[in-house]
This record gives sequence, C-alpha cells and structure tokens, in this order.
Amino acid sequence: MSAIHEEFDVDRRPEDVWAYVTDPSHLPEWQLSAIAAEQLDDRPFGLGSRVRVTRHMGRREMPMTMECTEFNPQHSWSVHGIDGPVRGMFHAELTPLDDGRRTHVTMDLDFEGHGIGKLLLPLVVRPQARKEMPRNERLLKDKLEHTAA
Repeated sequence: MSAIHEEFDVDRRPEDVWAYVTDPSHLPEWQLSAIAAEQLDDRPFGLGSRVRVTRHMGRREMPMTMECTEFNPQHSWSVHGIDGPVRGMFHAELTPLDDGRRTHVTMDLDFEGHGIGKLLLPLVVRPQARKEMPRNERLLKDKLEHTAA
C-alpha cells in the first residue's frame, strides 16, 4: 500500500485522460507543487522516458529527474525518481466506466529518502504531499472535464 492513495471518476473518455496525464508538459497545470516539467528525450513519452520536474518543497525549489518504469498504454504507468534526496514513486491506473464515456482514475504516491531526504520525508515531504494530492485530484478532474478534447 502506498503512502498516499487517491481515486476519483472523471466525465471524460479514457483516451482523453491518458493523453493529458501522460504528457509531462501538463504537470504544472494540475500539480500544485510543480513549477516546470521538461521531457529529457526526443521521443514520445513512454517506458524509459525521463522528465525533469522542478517543484516547490517547503521554501525551496527542487529539480528532480523522474523515469517512466511502467507504461501500459491507455491503462497504467509508473514513474520513479532517480536523483535527489527525495525520490517519488508514482503509479496511476485508468479504468473505463459507462462503456468508455467516463474514467475511474487511481493514483498512488510514495517516497524514498536518501541522505538528508530521510529527515525531510516525515517533516516536509509527506505532510505537503498529503495536503496537496487531494487538491491535485480536484484540479486534474476540473481540467479534464472543462477542456475541449
């Protein structure tokens, strides 16, 4: 079980949800702590892709590199942090609802600390993530339901 687990339904087709959430350029639009996201390779996002994400963490801006470790098109994906003192582990799944007219989204987030990151996890990172994740869910749902396909 992950440290943070969220589930919600979106009034949008799974293909539309997939296209939006697996495009790293959209991260700052629906993740409150994300300031910037840039894919580091020149191919479509998929297994092995790396993305540099800069986030607000407490009072600091921290760049981190995430690598896609699972990519099951239209269904699930995972990314894992590969550098920095705090490394996120994110997994998401999409399940079609109502004959594919709506989507059930499941998101799991956890972290591992390295060096000073072991101290930051309980003091800053996990509390901020627990507060932010439900807000990110609402932002994502709103973006998906109120943006043209």
